Amino acid sequence: MNAPKEDEAALVKAADAAVERLDAVKASIGRVIFGLDEAVELCLGAILSGGHALLVGAPGLAKTRLVQTVAVATGLETKRVQFTPDLMPADILGSEVLEETAAGKRSFRFIPGPVFCRLLMADEINRASPRTQAALLQAMQEGHVTVAGARHDLPKPFHVLATQNPIEQEGTYPLPEAQLDRFLLRIDVPYPARDAERQILLATTGAEEDEAVPVLNAAEVMNMQALVRRLPVGEKVLEAILDLLRLARPDESAEADVRAGVSWGPGPRAGQALMLACRARALLQGRLAPSTEDVAALAEPVLKHRMALSFAARADGMTLESLIARLAAKAA
Repeated sequence: MNAPKEDEAALVKAADAAVERLDAVKASIGRVIFGLDEAVELCLGAILSGGHALLVGAPGLAKTRLVQTVAVATGLETKRVQFTPDLMPADILGSEVLEETAAGKRSFRFIPGPVFCRLLMADEINRASPRTQAALLQAMQEGHVTVAGARHDLPKPFHVLATQNPIEQEGTYPLPEAQLDRFLLRIDVPYPARDAERQILLATTGAEEDEAVPVLNAAEVMNMQALVRRLPVGEKVLEAILDLLRLARPDESAEADVRAGVSWGPGPRAGQALMLACRARALLQGRLAPSTEDVAALAEPVLKHRMALSFAARADGMTLESLIARLAAKAA
Protein backbone atom coordinates (compact mmCIF):
# COMPACT_ATOMS: atom_id res chain seq x y z
CA MET A 1 0.00 0.00 0.00
CA ASN A 2 2.89 2.36 0.68
CA ALA A 3 4.66 1.74 -2.62
CA PRO A 4 2.51 4.14 -4.68
CA LYS A 5 3.04 6.91 -2.10
CA GLU A 6 6.78 6.26 -2.09
CA ASP A 7 6.81 6.35 -5.90
CA GLU A 8 4.87 9.60 -5.87
CA ALA A 9 7.22 11.13 -3.32
CA ALA A 10 10.24 10.08 -5.38
CA LEU A 11 8.65 11.55 -8.50
CA VAL A 12 7.98 14.86 -6.76
CA LYS A 13 11.53 14.96 -5.42
CA ALA A 14 13.00 14.24 -8.86
CA ALA A 15 10.75 16.84 -10.49
CA ASP A 16 11.73 19.51 -7.95
CA ALA A 17 15.42 18.83 -8.57
CA ALA A 18 14.89 18.92 -12.33
CA VAL A 19 13.00 22.22 -12.15
CA GLU A 20 15.88 23.79 -10.23
CA ARG A 21 18.41 22.58 -12.80
CA LEU A 22 16.24 23.72 -15.72
CA ASP A 23 15.91 27.18 -14.20
CA ALA A 24 19.71 27.34 -14.19
CA VAL A 25 19.75 26.24 -17.84
CA LYS A 26 17.32 29.01 -18.81
CA ALA A 27 19.36 31.56 -16.84
CA SER A 28 22.52 30.47 -18.67
CA ILE A 29 20.80 30.81 -22.05
CA GLY A 30 19.34 34.17 -21.00
CA ARG A 31 22.85 35.60 -20.68
CA VAL A 32 23.20 35.40 -24.47
CA ILE A 33 19.71 35.15 -25.99
CA PHE A 34 17.30 38.06 -25.47
CA GLY A 35 13.59 38.28 -26.22
CA LEU A 36 13.16 34.68 -27.36
CA ASP A 37 11.87 33.12 -24.14
CA GLU A 38 9.15 31.14 -25.90
CA ALA A 39 11.54 29.81 -28.56
CA VAL A 40 14.04 28.84 -25.85
CA GLU A 41 11.33 26.99 -23.91
CA LEU A 42 10.20 25.17 -27.05
CA CYS A 43 13.78 24.13 -27.91
CA LEU A 44 14.29 22.79 -24.39
CA GLY A 45 10.87 21.15 -24.54
CA ALA A 46 11.80 19.33 -27.75
CA ILE A 47 15.00 18.03 -26.14
CA LEU A 48 13.26 16.97 -22.92
CA SER A 49 10.66 15.18 -25.05
CA GLY A 50 13.41 13.29 -26.87
CA GLY A 51 12.54 14.85 -30.22
CA HIS A 52 13.77 17.21 -32.89
CA ALA A 53 12.72 20.75 -33.76
CA LEU A 54 12.54 22.88 -36.90
CA LEU A 55 13.30 26.57 -36.35
CA VAL A 56 11.77 28.83 -38.99
CA GLY A 57 12.56 32.52 -39.28
CA ALA A 58 14.09 35.27 -41.38
CA PRO A 59 17.88 35.65 -41.55
CA GLY A 60 19.60 37.37 -38.65
CA LEU A 61 17.15 36.36 -35.90
CA ALA A 62 19.78 34.41 -33.91
CA LYS A 63 18.51 30.94 -34.83
CA THR A 64 22.05 29.57 -35.11
CA ARG A 65 23.17 31.35 -31.95
CA LEU A 66 20.13 30.03 -30.11
CA VAL A 67 20.96 26.43 -31.00
CA GLN A 68 24.63 26.87 -30.09
CA THR A 69 23.69 28.42 -26.74
CA VAL A 70 21.20 25.65 -25.95
CA ALA A 71 23.95 23.12 -26.70
CA VAL A 72 26.35 24.83 -24.30
CA ALA A 73 23.82 25.14 -21.47
CA THR A 74 22.63 21.53 -21.78
CA GLY A 75 26.17 20.18 -22.08
CA LEU A 76 25.43 18.34 -25.33
CA GLU A 77 28.25 17.95 -27.84
CA THR A 78 27.23 19.90 -30.92
CA LYS A 79 28.21 20.04 -34.57
CA ARG A 80 26.94 22.26 -37.33
CA VAL A 81 26.26 21.44 -40.97
CA GLN A 82 25.55 24.19 -43.49
CA PHE A 83 23.20 22.60 -46.01
CA THR A 84 23.83 23.36 -49.68
CA PRO A 85 22.50 21.82 -52.90
CA ASP A 86 25.76 19.92 -53.50
CA LEU A 87 25.88 18.37 -50.02
CA MET A 88 25.87 14.57 -50.27
CA PRO A 89 24.62 12.01 -47.71
CA ALA A 90 28.21 10.88 -47.03
CA ASP A 91 29.09 14.46 -46.04
CA ILE A 92 26.67 14.07 -43.11
CA LEU A 93 26.69 10.37 -42.27
CA GLY A 94 30.33 9.56 -42.92
CA SER A 95 32.06 7.18 -45.31
CA GLU A 96 34.49 4.29 -45.52
CA VAL A 97 38.06 4.79 -46.70
CA LEU A 98 40.54 2.17 -47.84
CA GLU A 99 43.67 2.07 -45.71
CA GLU A 100 46.89 0.16 -46.09
CA THR A 101 48.89 -0.88 -43.05
CA ALA A 102 52.67 -0.97 -42.79
CA ALA A 103 52.49 -4.70 -43.44
CA GLY A 104 50.74 -4.06 -46.74
CA LYS A 105 47.32 -5.26 -45.57
CA ARG A 106 44.37 -3.27 -46.85
CA SER A 107 41.11 -2.71 -45.01
CA PHE A 108 38.22 -0.29 -44.87
CA ARG A 109 37.84 2.13 -41.99
CA PHE A 110 34.67 4.08 -41.23
CA ILE A 111 35.12 7.81 -40.73
CA PRO A 112 32.10 9.21 -38.87
CA GLY A 113 30.39 12.28 -40.27
CA PRO A 114 29.11 15.29 -38.30
CA VAL A 115 25.84 13.47 -37.52
CA PHE A 116 27.76 11.62 -34.80
CA CYS A 117 27.14 14.14 -32.05
CA ARG A 118 24.44 14.72 -29.47
CA LEU A 119 22.99 17.95 -30.83
CA LEU A 120 23.26 18.53 -34.56
CA MET A 121 22.49 21.92 -36.03
CA ALA A 122 21.22 21.48 -39.59
CA ASP A 123 21.45 25.01 -40.96
CA GLU A 124 18.99 25.79 -43.80
CA ILE A 125 17.94 22.18 -44.19
CA ASN A 126 15.70 23.04 -47.15
CA ARG A 127 18.77 23.89 -49.27
CA ALA A 128 19.94 20.28 -49.46
CA SER A 129 18.76 17.82 -52.09
CA PRO A 130 15.96 15.38 -51.16
CA ARG A 131 18.48 12.53 -51.06
CA THR A 132 20.56 14.28 -48.39
CA GLN A 133 17.49 15.39 -46.46
CA ALA A 134 16.22 11.81 -46.41
CA ALA A 135 19.57 10.51 -45.13
CA LEU A 136 19.50 12.91 -42.19
CA LEU A 137 15.84 12.34 -41.42
CA GLN A 138 16.37 8.58 -41.43
CA ALA A 139 19.13 9.04 -38.87
CA MET A 140 16.76 11.20 -36.80
CA GLN A 141 14.08 8.52 -36.85
CA GLU A 142 16.19 5.39 -36.45
CA GLY A 143 18.99 6.59 -34.18
CA HIS A 144 21.61 4.90 -36.35
CA VAL A 145 23.07 5.03 -39.85
CA THR A 146 24.01 2.27 -42.27
CA VAL A 147 27.10 2.71 -44.41
CA ALA A 148 28.33 -0.05 -46.73
CA GLY A 149 25.95 -2.48 -45.05
CA ALA A 150 27.31 -1.84 -41.56
CA ARG A 151 25.21 -0.29 -38.80
CA HIS A 152 26.66 2.56 -36.76
CA ASP A 153 24.69 3.74 -33.72
CA LEU A 154 24.43 7.46 -32.99
CA PRO A 155 25.28 8.82 -29.52
CA LYS A 156 22.46 9.14 -27.00
CA PRO A 157 20.73 11.44 -26.60
CA PHE A 158 20.64 12.56 -30.23
CA HIS A 159 18.72 15.63 -31.33
CA VAL A 160 18.51 17.72 -34.47
CA LEU A 161 17.63 21.40 -34.33
CA ALA A 162 17.24 22.40 -37.97
CA THR A 163 16.75 25.91 -39.31
CA GLN A 164 14.83 27.05 -42.33
CA ASN A 165 14.54 30.43 -44.04
CA PRO A 166 10.92 31.01 -45.13
CA ILE A 167 11.69 34.09 -47.23
CA GLU A 168 14.17 33.03 -49.89
CA GLN A 169 12.88 29.98 -51.80
CA GLU A 170 15.16 30.06 -54.85
CA GLY A 171 17.36 26.98 -54.96
CA THR A 172 15.54 25.21 -52.14
CA TYR A 173 14.00 21.78 -51.77
CA PRO A 174 11.00 22.02 -49.42
CA LEU A 175 10.78 19.13 -46.99
CA PRO A 176 8.04 16.63 -47.90
CA GLU A 177 5.15 16.36 -45.47
CA ALA A 178 6.15 12.87 -44.34
CA GLN A 179 9.59 14.18 -43.39
CA LEU A 180 8.25 17.31 -41.70
CA ASP A 181 6.20 14.98 -39.51
CA ARG A 182 9.48 13.65 -38.04
CA PHE A 183 10.03 16.99 -36.29
CA LEU A 184 8.36 17.09 -32.90
CA LEU A 185 7.90 20.88 -33.00
CA ARG A 186 8.03 23.69 -35.51
CA ILE A 187 9.35 26.82 -33.78
CA ASP A 188 8.68 30.15 -35.46
CA VAL A 189 11.37 32.66 -34.46
CA PRO A 190 9.93 36.20 -34.46
CA TYR A 191 11.56 39.61 -34.75
CA PRO A 192 12.59 40.91 -31.31
CA ALA A 193 10.54 43.44 -29.37
CA ARG A 194 12.05 46.91 -29.00
CA ASP A 195 13.36 46.38 -25.45
CA ALA A 196 14.87 43.02 -26.39
CA GLU A 197 16.53 44.52 -29.46
CA ARG A 198 17.98 47.25 -27.26
CA GLN A 199 19.55 44.55 -25.08
CA ILE A 200 20.89 42.79 -28.17
CA LEU A 201 22.55 45.94 -29.49
CA LEU A 202 24.17 46.77 -26.17
CA ALA A 203 25.31 43.20 -25.47
CA THR A 204 26.75 42.35 -28.89
CA THR A 205 28.52 45.51 -30.02
CA GLY A 206 30.81 46.14 -27.05
CA ALA A 207 34.35 45.04 -26.36
CA GLU A 208 33.19 41.87 -24.58
CA GLU A 209 30.22 39.56 -24.95
CA ASP A 210 28.67 37.42 -22.26
CA GLU A 211 28.67 33.66 -22.80
CA ALA A 212 26.48 30.80 -21.68
CA VAL A 213 27.88 28.35 -19.16
CA PRO A 214 27.38 24.57 -19.10
CA VAL A 215 24.77 23.44 -16.60
CA LEU A 216 23.72 19.90 -17.54
CA ASN A 217 25.42 16.93 -19.15
CA ALA A 218 24.20 14.16 -21.44
CA ALA A 219 23.40 11.78 -18.55
CA GLU A 220 21.30 14.43 -16.77
CA VAL A 221 19.42 15.21 -19.99
CA MET A 222 18.56 11.54 -20.45
CA ASN A 223 17.39 11.29 -16.83
CA MET A 224 15.13 14.30 -17.37
CA GLN A 225 13.75 12.74 -20.56
CA ALA A 226 12.84 9.64 -18.56
CA LEU A 227 11.29 11.86 -15.88
CA VAL A 228 9.12 13.65 -18.46
CA ARG A 229 7.63 10.32 -19.52
CA ARG A 230 6.79 9.53 -15.89
CA LEU A 231 4.81 12.72 -15.29
CA PRO A 232 1.07 12.02 -14.98
CA VAL A 233 -1.37 13.23 -17.62
CA GLY A 234 -4.93 13.82 -16.46
CA GLU A 235 -7.96 12.53 -18.31
CA LYS A 236 -9.04 16.08 -19.11
CA VAL A 237 -5.74 16.82 -20.86
CA LEU A 238 -5.85 13.53 -22.76
CA GLU A 239 -9.39 14.24 -23.96
CA ALA A 240 -8.36 17.76 -25.03
CA ILE A 241 -5.56 16.31 -27.18
CA LEU A 242 -7.88 13.75 -28.75
CA ASP A 243 -10.55 16.41 -29.39
CA LEU A 244 -8.00 18.73 -31.01
CA LEU A 245 -6.72 16.01 -33.35
CA ARG A 246 -10.21 15.15 -34.51
CA LEU A 247 -11.19 18.77 -34.97
CA ALA A 248 -8.12 19.24 -37.19
CA ARG A 249 -8.79 16.26 -39.50
CA PRO A 250 -11.01 17.10 -42.47
CA ASP A 251 -12.67 13.68 -42.60
CA GLU A 252 -13.62 13.73 -38.90
CA SER A 253 -13.99 17.41 -37.99
CA ALA A 254 -17.24 19.01 -36.98
CA GLU A 255 -15.88 22.35 -38.24
CA ALA A 256 -17.04 23.35 -41.72
CA ASP A 257 -13.85 25.37 -42.31
CA VAL A 258 -11.72 22.30 -41.64
CA ARG A 259 -13.78 19.98 -43.84
CA ALA A 260 -13.73 22.45 -46.73
CA GLY A 261 -10.34 24.12 -46.33
CA VAL A 262 -7.86 21.61 -44.89
CA SER A 263 -6.15 19.29 -47.38
CA TRP A 264 -4.85 16.88 -44.73
CA GLY A 265 -4.72 16.84 -40.97
CA PRO A 266 -2.41 15.57 -38.23
CA GLY A 267 -1.81 11.87 -37.63
CA PRO A 268 -1.19 9.95 -34.40
CA ARG A 269 2.41 11.20 -34.24
CA ALA A 270 0.99 14.67 -33.57
CA GLY A 271 -0.83 13.30 -30.53
CA GLN A 272 2.35 11.66 -29.28
CA ALA A 273 4.20 14.94 -29.74
CA LEU A 274 1.52 16.86 -27.83
CA MET A 275 1.54 14.39 -24.93
CA LEU A 276 5.31 14.61 -24.52
CA ALA A 277 5.61 18.33 -25.18
CA CYS A 278 2.85 19.14 -22.66
CA ARG A 279 4.68 17.16 -19.99
CA ALA A 280 7.97 18.88 -20.84
CA ARG A 281 6.37 22.34 -20.76
CA ALA A 282 4.85 21.63 -17.37
CA LEU A 283 8.25 20.59 -15.99
CA LEU A 284 9.94 23.65 -17.49
CA GLN A 285 7.38 25.85 -15.74
CA GLY A 286 7.75 24.09 -12.41
CA ARG A 287 4.58 21.98 -12.50
CA LEU A 288 4.23 18.26 -11.87
CA ALA A 289 1.45 17.65 -14.40
CA PRO A 290 0.33 19.35 -17.64
CA SER A 291 -2.93 21.21 -18.06
CA THR A 292 -5.25 22.03 -20.96
CA GLU A 293 -3.46 25.40 -21.16
CA ASP A 294 -0.36 23.50 -22.26
CA VAL A 295 -2.38 21.82 -25.01
CA ALA A 296 -3.59 25.20 -26.27
CA ALA A 297 -0.10 26.75 -26.07
CA LEU A 298 1.56 23.89 -27.96
CA ALA A 299 -1.14 23.33 -30.55
CA GLU A 300 0.50 25.56 -33.18
CA PRO A 301 4.12 24.30 -32.78
CA VAL A 302 2.87 20.71 -32.97
CA LEU A 303 0.23 21.01 -35.70
CA LYS A 304 1.40 23.79 -38.03
CA HIS A 305 3.80 21.57 -40.02
CA ARG A 306 1.38 18.63 -39.92
CA MET A 307 -1.53 20.36 -41.67
CA ALA A 308 -2.04 22.07 -45.01
CA LEU A 309 -4.72 24.41 -46.34
CA SER A 310 -6.24 24.02 -49.76
CA PHE A 311 -5.57 26.66 -52.40
CA ALA A 312 -9.15 27.89 -52.15
CA ALA A 313 -8.88 28.32 -48.37
CA ARG A 314 -5.66 30.32 -48.71
CA ALA A 315 -7.25 32.46 -51.41
CA ASP A 316 -10.12 33.20 -49.02
CA GLY A 317 -7.64 34.53 -46.46
CA MET A 318 -7.63 31.57 -44.07
CA THR A 319 -4.37 30.96 -42.20
CA LEU A 320 -3.22 27.91 -40.29
CA GLU A 321 -2.30 30.06 -37.29
CA SER A 322 -5.80 31.43 -36.83
CA LEU A 323 -7.45 28.09 -37.57
CA ILE A 324 -5.30 26.15 -35.09
CA ALA A 325 -5.84 28.80 -32.40
CA ARG A 326 -9.61 28.50 -32.86
CA LEU A 327 -9.54 24.70 -32.76
CA ALA A 328 -7.29 24.70 -29.70
CA ALA A 329 -9.65 27.05 -27.86
CA LYS A 330 -12.56 24.69 -28.56
CA ALA A 331 -10.66 21.55 -27.57
CA ALA A 332 -9.12 22.95 -24.41
